[in-house]
Order: sequence, then C-alpha cells, then structure tokens
Amino acid sequence: MLLPIKIALFAILGLLGVSLYGLLVTRNLIKIVLVLQLLVKTAVLALVVAGKVNGQINLSQSLAATVIVADTVVAVIGLALAVQVQRRCGTLDLQQLASLKG
Repeated sequence: MLLPIKIALFAILGLLGVSLYGLLVTRNLIKIVLVLQLLVKTAVLALVVAGKVNGQINLSQSLAATVIVADTVVAVIGLALAVQVQRRCGTLDLQQLASLKG
C-alpha cells in the first residue's frame, strides 16, 4: 500500500516531467508562461511535502503562499509582455522572434 507521502512524490515527479517536456517542446510565449506556472506549482507542492516530512508544515505552507503570490505577479507581467510582443511583432513564436533584426 502506498503512503500519502509516496503518492505526493509520484505526483511531483509526474508534474516535473510534464512541465520540463512542455518547456522543451513549446515555442509559443503564452504557452511557455503557462508551463512555467506548472513548474512553479510543482516546486510549491514539493515544498509543502518537505515541510510535512520534517514536521514544519506551518512554515512550508506560509512559504508556499508567498511563492504563489510572487509567481502570480510574475505571470501577469509575463503575459502582459507577451501581448505587447504580439501587437508589435505580429507573432508569439520564439523562432520567428529570434530571427527579427533591429
């Protein structure tokens, strides 16, 4: 029988794999922001599980809340920048953006 901690560790590894695969495959700026959000949420889940294992669940939950708030601000700024790139350049594809001159 699997313990809840082991189930959480399997979930963390699964989310980590999915998010790293998404970073390798995705070329759209908005999708990259979403995959980075998934990666940060994986780290938050790992932080809470580590706090549970060490017996400091209150500390890990407060740190997780702080990380979620900061990550949300970063995501909003990233999405706003992606919208501005779309308006100026007409594309969100990273390969097309890398080939722009000037």
